[in-house]
Amino acid sequence: MFPALFLDRDGVIIENCTNYVRTWQDVSVLPGALEALASLSTSPYKIIIITNQSAIGRGILPIETAHEINRRLVQIIGEAGGRVDGVYLCPHAPQDHCPCRKPQPGLLLQAAQELSLDIPRSTLVGDAWSDLQAGRAAGVPQRILLRTGRGHDQLLLPPPPGLDDFQVCDDLHAAVKFLELHQL
Repeated sequence: MFPALFLDRDGVIIENCTNYVRTWQDVSVLPGALEALASLSTSPYKIIIITNQSAIGRGILPIETAHEINRRLVQIIGEAGGRVDGVYLCPHAPQDHCPCRKPQPGLLLQAAQELSLDIPRSTLVGDAWSDLQAGRAAGVPQRILLRTGRGHDQLLLPPPPGLDDFQVCDDLHAAVKFLELHQL
């Protein structure tokens, strides 16, 4: 079994878009993200992207386009010397109350089952309380909230009940440096 580094996509690797990432032209990689992912290329961690994409469930984005955006993102990460071992997305709208939409743990648990991941040795990095809640619900012990994306605004709010054991880092690059110092 392998430890995993679960990464949210929007706000962690790429910029959030107010009206959703609908096309490849909407993708803007956050500064330092590709370098951070490249530095993980030889780590024992499986690199897993987990992302809510409610634009699909809202009828705004075809699922094929979402998969193509993810495929191209994985390609540019690879071209920059990084790797992604899996991409898991929830296509549902919030009102669907599905078990795979963060803060529910479904995406993480699915990835763990399919890729033989060792959740108790894993880490989750996100930019929203819902990301950290999903990690906690799945049993991921190490959770990091980034100030990028929605993270800065999330930190202005109190954390949800029971979510008090997490780290805060400025961006993905800082999170990877933190992990290298503490466990990678």
